Amino acid sequence: MAKANSFRVGKVQGYIRGTVWYLCYHELGRRHRPRIGSDRDAAKQMAAQINGQLEVGAPAALSFEPIGIPQLRERWLDHHEHVLRSSVQSINRYRTATDHFLRFLEARPVKHASLFSVSHAEEFVRHLRSIRVSPNGHANTKPRPLMDKGIRYILESCRTMFNFAAKRRHLSPYAENPLTALDIDRLPVETMRSIVLMTPDEEARFLGACDDWQFPVFATLMLTGMRPGELCHLLLPEDLDLEVGTLRIRNKPKLGWQVKTRNQREVPLLPELASLLRRNFAGRTVGPAFLRRKATADLAEKTAVQMERDIAVAVAEREEDAVSRADRLRIAKSIWTRTGAVDEDRIRIEFSRVAKSIGLVGQTAPKVLRHQFATVLQEGRVDPLVRNLLMGHAPGGERGGSGLGMTAVYTHTRPETIREQLVTAFRGRPVLAAIAERLALMN
Repeated sequence: MAKANSFRVGKVQGYIRGTVWYLCYHELGRRHRPRIGSDRDAAKQMAAQINGQLEVGAPAALSFEPIGIPQLRERWLDHHEHVLRSSVQSINRYRTATDHFLRFLEARPVKHASLFSVSHAEEFVRHLRSIRVSPNGHANTKPRPLMDKGIRYILESCRTMFNFAAKRRHLSPYAENPLTALDIDRLPVETMRSIVLMTPDEEARFLGACDDWQFPVFATLMLTGMRPGELCHLLLPEDLDLEVGTLRIRNKPKLGWQVKTRNQREVPLLPELASLLRRNFAGRTVGPAFLRRKATADLAEKTAVQMERDIAVAVAEREEDAVSRADRLRIAKSIWTRTGAVDEDRIRIEFSRVAKSIGLVGQTAPKVLRHQFATVLQEGRVDPLVRNLLMGHAPGGERGGSGLGMTAVYTHTRPETIREQLVTAFRGRPVLAAIAERLALMN
């Protein structure tokens, strides 16, 4: 006896086309016709499950809301902004990464995210390998191909966006994330920006080539391992205790700045660096620690509380404009600038100029000084936990932590131990002799 070519289970109808069974039902005023397969019993079981969900008002197992990829991108970024509360910098990186995706789709329109397939994803990778970009987004720099690490980051961001779409039922429930099928984590990284460390003698030559403004800036970066952004946001006296010889790197949310990892830390100042900074600040007790070249001391006379008040007033004046977090950061940056603080771009430019003047070709990023600091700690056999604390990386037990696990959680390192190991690691380094020589010239 021939099988019936259709059936009904409550609100769900099943019918066959060729050898494949389909279901048909309405949910929230929309008709759905999911493809099930060749097994009639499996189709009836799914029809019964969906009918039960429709009866109680639950989302049907195979239902989803088709959505355009530009709209999906905005919902995903909005989720990071208002739900996950990711940092503004992280959201900007996600936006930049997915901009490449949207530009790719301009020439290859895909109506809905659910229609973006593995073949589309493979074509997107080919597109990324063919384009040329300006390094760091600077329009005046010579365009170059995307590096492998950048391509991986773009693909990982897009994969995360499609995972968000799947959780929000914007993808077909029986469809695979097309970016997952690429095995992004296995893509080789053959081209990336290499880190070339200076030799100890080159460190001393570098400092010797610095002028009076550059010298304390780069000496501090060399001997503390701070990120350039952290140096730009140091405040007197809250962050520097020259009597005790301690530098504090703290989050300053009311001043529109936070440590990259949110991990606050204290870094001991070597005696030579403490003497240099004491001389450099020349009696200043408030305001940003490191000022722009032409900034006068009177600009830096505001305390942190006064700067917070200025930001609050500027935000209040724009309250009718629904000030966003990005707007608040721009307002805060303007306040830092008005108080004479140096910015990261200026540090990068000055670093590149000094390196070029002594023939260090290719040294254009001051972050190399942070790499140097970590390497000196390793060569000085500094305890791994102490290195972790000095660098401000995630502590043990957290994602991406030190690898020491619960040992790091239960270990409480005394400041005296950290200071002793730091002094030992830098003992005899030419950089300390260069600072002593400069201090002698200042006297």
